[in-house]
Amino acid sequence: MKQFSEKVREARRLLKLTQEELGQLVGVSKRSVVDYETGKARPRRNVNRKLAEALRVSVDYLDHDEIEDPTYGQDKTEYVEETRERFGNQAAKEIDFLLERNKALFAGGSLDQDAKDAFFAAITKAYWTAKEEARQIYGRKNR
Repeated sequence: MKQFSEKVREARRLLKLTQEELGQLVGVSKRSVVDYETGKARPRRNVNRKLAEALRVSVDYLDHDEIEDPTYGQDKTEYVEETRERFGNQAAKEIDFLLERNKALFAGGSLDQDAKDAFFAAITKAYWTAKEEARQIYGRKNR
């Protein structure tokens, strides 16, 4: 099992990026990247998403030491991010949870990417429909 700091350092090196270059891509200082790689600090959620994108790995991979596949969870990223844009961070967490938990329906088998996309799209559409109906009934919360 690799820790967050090791995963960041390894992915950066594979991409042949300096700490300064990675910091520029993510919008943080070189010092912050050094702190991430030495385990002295963890990025905030929004920076963590940018970091995963810049390193071409999934947020799940960075967040969970037990996940060893750098692409784990990337198949749901576009659905989570579009939900974030439409409904905010809490909704993004909820759809991420729904999509992740519903992978159990695959029953240990493997689906091709088209089938996964169809499944994720259906779950996401149902979630968005419920959110829109809730907005109509209860109104949008003030932020």
